[in-house]
Amino acid sequence: MINTISTDRAPAAIGPYSQAKAVGGFLFTSGQIPINPATGEIVGTEIKAQTEQVLKNIDALLQEAGASPDKVLKTLCFLADMDDFAAFNEVYAAYFTDKPARSAVGVKALPKGALVEIETIAYIGE
Repeated sequence: MINTISTDRAPAAIGPYSQAKAVGGFLFTSGQIPINPATGEIVGTEIKAQTEQVLKNIDALLQEAGASPDKVLKTLCFLADMDDFAAFNEVYAAYFTDKPARSAVGVKALPKGALVEIETIAYIGE
């Protein structure tokens, strides 16, 4: 059975998609950008602050599904400026201490002018 995961502790979808889906013991989160769920606004103007907010949003979805950062198997990270890669990695490494598999790519632009977007795949059990 496929379950839709939703929480008001992460930003509402800004398009025709779900915050996350769970199936077969796995959680698939939609890409999270640095939106404060209470205000609907982008948090911060630099990569570290924005990455911290993205990780807070991811954490809210993981918690809602009964998971935690150590259950994340794979991340896909999008950066609007690859010059931010080192600063992004500092914040990312402090959160994902179990070092999930990862792809990180530079993109031309992200929704709402965000500097970073991250999506995850996590194991949540049967």
